[in-house]
Amino acid sequence: MAGMIQTILLLLAVLVFVAVVANRLNTAPSILLVIAGIALAVIPGLPRIALAPELVLLGFLPPLIYSAGVAMSWREFRFNLRPITLLAFGCVIFTSWAVAAVTHFTLGMPWAVGFVLGAIVAPTDVVAPLAIVRNLGLPRRLVLEGEGVANDATALILYRFAVAAVSSGMFSFGEAVGTFALIVVGEIAYGIGVGWYSLRLRRWANDPRVEITLSLLTPYAAFLIPQHLGGSGVLATVAAGLYVSWNGPLLIPAATRLQGIFFWDLLVYLLEGILFLVTGMETRVLLDRADPVLLHDLALAVPLTVGAVVLARFIWVYPSVYLPRWLSPALARRDPVPPWQWSFLLGFVGVRGVVSLAAALAIPLTTASGLLFPQRDLILFVTFGVIVATLIGQGLMLPAIVRWLALPHDAEDERQREQDAEIAARLDALNVAQGRLDGFAAEAEASPAAIAILRARHDYRAGQVPKNAPDGHETVAAAARLRAELIAAEREYIYRLLQNGEITDEARRRIERELDLEEASLALKKDLGKQTPL
Repeated sequence: MAGMIQTILLLLAVLVFVAVVANRLNTAPSILLVIAGIALAVIPGLPRIALAPELVLLGFLPPLIYSAGVAMSWREFRFNLRPITLLAFGCVIFTSWAVAAVTHFTLGMPWAVGFVLGAIVAPTDVVAPLAIVRNLGLPRRLVLEGEGVANDATALILYRFAVAAVSSGMFSFGEAVGTFALIVVGEIAYGIGVGWYSLRLRRWANDPRVEITLSLLTPYAAFLIPQHLGGSGVLATVAAGLYVSWNGPLLIPAATRLQGIFFWDLLVYLLEGILFLVTGMETRVLLDRADPVLLHDLALAVPLTVGAVVLARFIWVYPSVYLPRWLSPALARRDPVPPWQWSFLLGFVGVRGVVSLAAALAIPLTTASGLLFPQRDLILFVTFGVIVATLIGQGLMLPAIVRWLALPHDAEDERQREQDAEIAARLDALNVAQGRLDGFAAEAEASPAAIAILRARHDYRAGQVPKNAPDGHETVAAAARLRAELIAAEREYIYRLLQNGEITDEARRRIERELDLEEASLALKKDLGKQTPL
């Protein structure tokens, strides 16, 4: 137990250190965490950490997928449903076939075993790409947040079919297609049901602590049952997250939302960081299992597989972008062909991650006949090589590719339109509240003193919204910086009162919470006057 605690503390310490270094270098922490994990793995004397596939697939993956689903916009997901579907189903299946064909004809790997490897390395990771591009300021349509989770769902289902085919030596295409369709429809329906029931339970609880606990249980309820019944669990978890995201704003109390945001941000940060770090540390486990014959095969297998997954994504992306618009003039008018730079970047962002490694580790040791699962160690090593090559190689190249493609200009224009729409929405909402306040005053539902207090508060909030003038954003941002200094002065004064015994700790905490909430609201006002540099 003491060793486990020390290992956990070591991982957290490395996580913090790498985060500080990544901030200094302006580099994605996920890439540096994998590199740090590899470095730790080769240091003699450090504890050997083996990544249990059940822990990743059943422990870490559900909350990460659920948080991605909640963070997604249902409107944008529906608008991007066509490209997400083409990538999640078409590209994953095509990449699996490409990997199986390359390994079969060059390495002599049996087709069924090749499809196992293809299903493992075909999906882009749900966590890694977003972690890399999050701070690059890319146009929103290029992020395609729903692709990663849908990719994992398709790949994990294909993986189950391929492993079963190798294990039993039997495969029925018609039965597989029917089962696949049943899993997709059933998981989506089940996930929506879990999301609906979760929101009702949280509303009845009426306690932020209980509601946050229920929110933590929701992804496991959505994931574990379909996974146990032979599905992937991913689609159900995403469906539950999207349902909560779309229907939660009017059902989740403000206190729960404020505390829940902090809780989930911290949870996702720790889970993502530990997964990237432990992925790199798997190098030690792989080196312990290596032998000269296997290393000789890897010298050819890894670059061939990396080339197959990268080229297959490029080959699939361009037809999926252009063909639907060529075949449907109505689609071309509604959604014109994007710039070629967008298609290139969409093909380039094909980072693989920990889900692929967990699937490789979960391959059974033996088949149904009791024989050793063919080429299991080779699949595991190749999977790790693909993850390192795409995550570190493509991840480090991505900022330079973004600058070369001049995509930040598109992102700045998009961000300006979103800010203008947000300001208009704020002003319209304030006008609605003003109309309701005028109604209260006309019907004499409140005293004149209470109405005066509300009008003063309403006028103050209206004054915080940037004007349409060219310097409106800068003015609000400057005012926010000055207000932050005023809040700091209030804090110092309240602390002196506490030290002098003039107020109690309870009073100090109540005042401090009000100041914290106001200071947190200033972050948005600062962002309104700032352009993200690249």
